[in-house]
Amino acid sequence: MTDSSSLFKTDFTTDAMGQKPGSDICILPVFEGQSKISISGDEAASKLLGHHLKNGGSFNGKAGQTLVVSAPVESSFKVYLLVGMGEAKKLDELITETAAGKSWSALKALGHKTACLDLNALDSKDTALPAAKIGAHFANGLMLASYNFAKYKTGKDDKESGFKTLTIAVNDTKDCKKLLARLKGTTEAALFARDLVNTPPNYLLPDMYAKQIKDRLKPLGVKVTVLDEKKLLKMGMGALMAVAQGSDNPPRVAIMEWNGNGDKKKASKPLAFVGKGVTFDTGGISIKPSAGMEDMKLDMGGSAAVVGLMESLAKRKAKAHVVGIVGLVENMPDGKAYRPADVVTSLSGKTIEVLNTDAEGRLVLADCLTHIQREYDPSLIVDLATLTGAMMVALGFEYCGTFSNDDELWRKLEKASDLSGEKLWRMPLGEAYTKEMDSPIADIKNLGTQSRFAGACTAAAFLEAFVDKGRAWAHMDVAGTAWIKSPKPTATKGGTGFGVRVLDTFVEEHYG
Repeated sequence: MTDSSSLFKTDFTTDAMGQKPGSDICILPVFEGQSKISISGDEAASKLLGHHLKNGGSFNGKAGQTLVVSAPVESSFKVYLLVGMGEAKKLDELITETAAGKSWSALKALGHKTACLDLNALDSKDTALPAAKIGAHFANGLMLASYNFAKYKTGKDDKESGFKTLTIAVNDTKDCKKLLARLKGTTEAALFARDLVNTPPNYLLPDMYAKQIKDRLKPLGVKVTVLDEKKLLKMGMGALMAVAQGSDNPPRVAIMEWNGNGDKKKASKPLAFVGKGVTFDTGGISIKPSAGMEDMKLDMGGSAAVVGLMESLAKRKAKAHVVGIVGLVENMPDGKAYRPADVVTSLSGKTIEVLNTDAEGRLVLADCLTHIQREYDPSLIVDLATLTGAMMVALGFEYCGTFSNDDELWRKLEKASDLSGEKLWRMPLGEAYTKEMDSPIADIKNLGTQSRFAGACTAAAFLEAFVDKGRAWAHMDVAGTAWIKSPKPTATKGGTGFGVRVLDTFVEEHYG
């Protein structure tokens, strides 16, 4: 389904000048303050590029800057693309990917089919990253930036950028190739998560979504179990079923398991990841305003991240036991829809007073949390959901508000955030928010007493009520990060796939 994870292929060489056939564009990373470029065997190009570095106007090698220079007639290339990398000693993986992402628009605008990233010309003696890492992360940044969701466009020009092949010229081709293969697996998984979020809701009904999960993950060795509405009713998932009952499209729950521990450790307690998968959210009887409702196809962004994570783990053959669960429903207004003032009984046995049918995601998550704990007894749980508009008000679109009842779990997630570039920010839990959820007629209500205030915190308090005491748990409210309205260097407008990279890093750093 992914439109662009394989938009261009990547080759490797030790000699940029010796390519047969040669590339159209030569991409040259340039550090801030750099005054010359030495290209082996091409004195004319070296002299020309050095001149542009000294007299290039606003281009001075700052991170993300680009400069296009027409190649000399005798050159092996048609065009040189200089890409600013910032200060050499401060260079890291994220700066490299961002610089690559910013160069994508220039690369695409040139209209050529092939390019060579020449790292042999790199003045890298003082850089913080070796050339192999620069090459792999630069290519990865281009892959992220080149994403183009054009599945439902019919014109050929809408689907293709024209760019076909990137060759990386680097002495250490073995390490570069190995690292890029590792990065590409996670990037493809994140791009699939973007695809899921961007898919029109009539093409991502709960049963269609469950089928995509099976088709995508089972060939990779992930065990996938799908529970239909009859099974869910029999099990007693009354909270999830209440949300689903207003739709003609029945719900599904998909459970995904990856066991990289080996046969001898199948009894190990897994890590658990839970995703909200409301494939379209009208708000139900508490219906949303029509303006902007089209964006509510994004309300399954948490589930997309869990699916993408499971793909990434399988592709890199993670040495960890991980289980994911996603609740897939539509929230629609109908004669059968659940109402404000209803009381529903969750899988846990807790009764829930419904004050607002647009606070539906937490009901879906409640039953999924209960099921995963009963069936798998996980060592920890992380749930992801586009849960509250209040989180967007609090943190905007840069940080994902994250709640946790366990300091060690938070520290591990924070480290993964720093390494992956997907930003998390810890938010508060506490008795005051818990009391907000007390109901006079049921065990708990689905909206805080002061509904306008601390909405993200009271939503987290609701979820915490369905987590067993003593179990490490974190809740990531991805409402502001799963979808963007303005493009970023490595993400186009729409679904971002947020969560895949940070959680894959979290698992890799601490569990294998």
